[in-house]
Amino acid sequence: MPHGTARATGATGPARHDAGALAARFAHQLVEVLTGARPSGQLMRHTSLDGYGQLASLVRAGALRRGGPADRPRLGPVHDRSPSPDAVEACVRVDLGRRHHMVAFRLEQRGPAGQWQCTAVEAR
Repeated sequence: MPHGTARATGATGPARHDAGALAARFAHQLVEVLTGARPSGQLMRHTSLDGYGQLASLVRAGALRRGGPADRPRLGPVHDRSPSPDAVEACVRVDLGRRHHMVAFRLEQRGPAGQWQCTAVEAR
């Protein structure tokens, strides 16, 4: 299992390992978008319409504002669980300077190709 990924109850075996790695990779990309280090459009193909709308709203609201240009986000372990074989729910603590935030998201396999897409995202 990748470093920094916490295993939760749910599926086990290779599919479980892949879900944890997927959640960890997506968490990093999501935090980059929320802090302004990456344009939100780069995640458009990896989000559903509702998920992208939520992400865009969080970006506009400045959900993960940096205190200063030197503030680099530090991600804690990504905690994930699979409520079903085609869904992963995850959360991660993000430290930005003296501020701490939580980011939660849901990934689902969709379409005939089974592509993973973010269908919901929250940040506080």
